[in-house]
Amino acid sequence: MGAGAAGGVLAESGGVSRIDYLNEPNAPRATGIRVAVSAVVRDQGGRILMIRRADNDKYAIPGGGQDVGETLAAAVVREVEEETGIRVEVTGLVGLYSNPAHVIAYDDGEVRQEFSICFRARPLGGDLRTSDESTEVLWAEPTDLDDLDIHPSIRLRIVHGLIDDRAPYFT
Repeated sequence: MGAGAAGGVLAESGGVSRIDYLNEPNAPRATGIRVAVSAVVRDQGGRILMIRRADNDKYAIPGGGQDVGETLAAAVVREVEEETGIRVEVTGLVGLYSNPAHVIAYDDGEVRQEFSICFRARPLGGDLRTSDESTEVLWAEPTDLDDLDIHPSIRLRIVHGLIDDRAPYFT
């Protein structure tokens, strides 16, 4: 298992690509915001469910956009299963992440400001599998995360998600 591409490298998957910018003065200006959800899923051994994103080749916790008519909890359950094959139950809130200095530029010209609600979840069942959005799915030991290319915004969510008794984070 190798590390992902370096920051600022464009990755493509099925015609979709993105670049994440964080605290970069030359980043494009955000044109919109979309509600996104993610989850820090830990198994009984404390390992974290991780994906390697197809659109930027970085490792991340599973997540994605909320659909119309869907609750936030239902969105995260759906996204985790779609991207990993693992069914989960939401157990808590890690935090609300809305850093205007983190923008995501897509190859279609859309540039979004980060806005993500991150939950804690526990696995209920299923089998690991990839999807159109994930090229690799794995259970990672927290001590092995430094070996993975993880965007700083995702790493922050993981750090917060590993502290069980902390109040939800918000920006």
